[in-house]
Amino acid sequence: MILAAGLGTRMAPLTLETPKPLIKLAGKPLIDHAIDRLVAGGVDFIVVNVHYRADQLIEHINKKRTELPKVKFVISDETEELLDTGAGLRKALPLFEGEAFLTYNSDSLWIEGMGSSLARMHARWNPETMDALMLLAPCATAIGYDGRGDFDMDAWGRLKRRPEMNIAPFVWTGVQIVQSNLFQDAPHGRFSINRQWDRSMTAGRLWGVRLDGVWIHVGTPLALEEAEEFLRDLARGP
Repeated sequence: MILAAGLGTRMAPLTLETPKPLIKLAGKPLIDHAIDRLVAGGVDFIVVNVHYRADQLIEHINKKRTELPKVKFVISDETEELLDTGAGLRKALPLFEGEAFLTYNSDSLWIEGMGSSLARMHARWNPETMDALMLLAPCATAIGYDGRGDFDMDAWGRLKRRPEMNIAPFVWTGVQIVQSNLFQDAPHGRFSINRQWDRSMTAGRLWGVRLDGVWIHVGTPLALEEAEEFLRDLARGP
């Protein structure tokens, strides 16, 4: 599931007329970077949630249906109410029929290191011990990110929150595998997935995989410029 329903306020003024997932990086809409990564990883069923400028996103997904006839695209329509991350995922749960699924923030992309990060996540996933498995990037090498980090991770991959006022080595990339039962005690109405993560963390069921590569977060116009410069330099080579 590609999360594409946000307002993109931090990306203004670029998002005044265009939804953030359709902002272009290296000549390609952000959402297409996500779609291409998923398809390359063998994914053939993709849910996209929409809210802001939903008509533009739906039109774009209709074009992708033609370009990628082997991939089934489904729209999770949130136009009547802006849902937070947790409620948006809960709304889409029936589409996954109780199966675990991957979520992917549309403003996230990365340059691979050794092998495929999605393949490593799939190999590491264990529904017996995990409610969620996150792809985490080292803060020190991230592009477009200047925060204090999100999580500490032990040698086995179990996660703990960054203590308040401290710095943590890892930031969530916006990519995770989750079980449907992560939302079994979810509240009604709008809510953040952080609530569910905290419950799983307490139970020792929130895990991470380290990204072997460079994560790029495209959250602001400045971050978009940084990403463009990084990709240009990468294309030039040493």
